[in-house]
Amino acid sequence: MAATMASGAASAQGANKVAGTWRMVSAQIDPQGSNTPAYGPDPHGWLVFTEDLTFVEVLTDPRVPRFASNVRGEGTDAENRAAMAGGIGFFGRYTVDERGEFSGNRVEGSTFPNWVGSVRTTDDLKMVVDGDRMI
Repeated sequence: MAATMASGAASAQGANKVAGTWRMVSAQIDPQGSNTPAYGPDPHGWLVFTEDLTFVEVLTDPRVPRFASNVRGEGTDAENRAAMAGGIGFFGRYTVDERGEFSGNRVEGSTFPNWVGSVRTTDDLKMVVDGDRMI
């Protein structure tokens, strides 16, 4: 998946280039070269990197319909499937290298339980800050 984020009010500070609040402006997945929008044509999401090396990310497709019951735990099978497919939230710890660039993360909690405990390095996930944009 490729995502583009734009810096919010807090931008990268000091040596840590990723610290700050980033708003999603696009997200693409590329299975078999299809280059498909990951969370619809107008994805919503935030990625927050704190100075103390914690992060939280929430990504959603705003087209996911509301639950008819208006109760989170009482969705229909179809509503639950759409909600699960249309968003992700996770948090954990991250690292930066000596240049202050993202070097990896460890997921400590996620709305997708299979990600809990996963560790990603720059071999799996690249985040490059260019001014007020992160790709």
